[in-house]
Amino acid sequence: MGHGYSAKGLLLLVLVVSCMLQVVQSTFCTKPGKLVKSYYHASCPKAEQIVRKVVTKAAIDDPRAPASLVRLFFHDCFVSGCDASVLLDNSTAMVSEKGARPNINTLRGFEIIEDIKEALEKECCNTVSCADILAIAARDSIVQTGGPHYDVLLGRRDNTVANYSGANTVLPSPKFNVTTLTQKFIDVGLTKEDMVTLSGAHTIGKSHCTSVTTRLFNQSGTTKPDPAIPSALLKKLQTKCPNDPNDLNSTLLLDDMTPETFDNQYYKNLLARQGILYSDQILADTEGSNLELVKMYAADQNLFFDAFVKSMTKMGNISPLTGSDGEIRKKCHRVNSYKD
Repeated sequence: MGHGYSAKGLLLLVLVVSCMLQVVQSTFCTKPGKLVKSYYHASCPKAEQIVRKVVTKAAIDDPRAPASLVRLFFHDCFVSGCDASVLLDNSTAMVSEKGARPNINTLRGFEIIEDIKEALEKECCNTVSCADILAIAARDSIVQTGGPHYDVLLGRRDNTVANYSGANTVLPSPKFNVTTLTQKFIDVGLTKEDMVTLSGAHTIGKSHCTSVTTRLFNQSGTTKPDPAIPSALLKKLQTKCPNDPNDLNSTLLLDDMTPETFDNQYYKNLLARQGILYSDQILADTEGSNLELVKMYAADQNLFFDAFVKSMTKMGNISPLTGSDGEIRKKCHRVNSYKD
């Protein structure tokens, strides 16, 4: 006798039941505590493999993608912790961090995160958080460009609110002096050494000219360029970046020696006074521990890689939501209670 189910209907029923079981597992088996490498080993064993596949394709399609994903992770963790709040769109209930001054028209890679989330939902629905996706995607982006592989600690959950005002106030600016820049890192539980180390992520990617025009034409309100820029570099940068604070299209390579390779060339550039951003070059322009660290990293890439892994792991542990806090978003750009 038949049971009234077609093959297609039976398959759908199996998928629904499987998804429901995973929801139960994520609800009752998740315990608050420290992030751990093995968090998804049972609930979604292919999670990291799926993220890596999407990131690899994105990097092939767009060489800027890896740097964009790393920056997305930075801008998430500095604001309210690593909670995927940076991914949320505007809604009637909140103002998105995407529109904050440090983010608007410059943050990229959102569609890549959504592609990863869609693939993960097909594999193990309601299981892998968008916050963890950001952390894994940042690591894979570093590896994809030649940087060090490291274990990502997992178990973050997603925030249900964005922090627009926080994004406007806590994120480091490329125009900050070294004192203000250092304080921004200290404010989120990082150190001066972490600041110098994590700044090394600028060994890949580009900057919009809007982050550099002040340095090129009106440093500190003087109506003159930053005197620390060598004349040949200044001429080249002024040619590429016209004095237009509203130009959102022009960009500069942050490291034009090895722009798509994660290495220690960034620090060599700083010692040669070839840093593009003011906040980068000042790390090497003042005698002291910052300069000494720049010299050490410029001389020893393995030393930089080891320190970078430690600092990235430390940053990834800034105020994560765990246990029953937050939620596991089904779509990274909106909360689960969102109504069209």
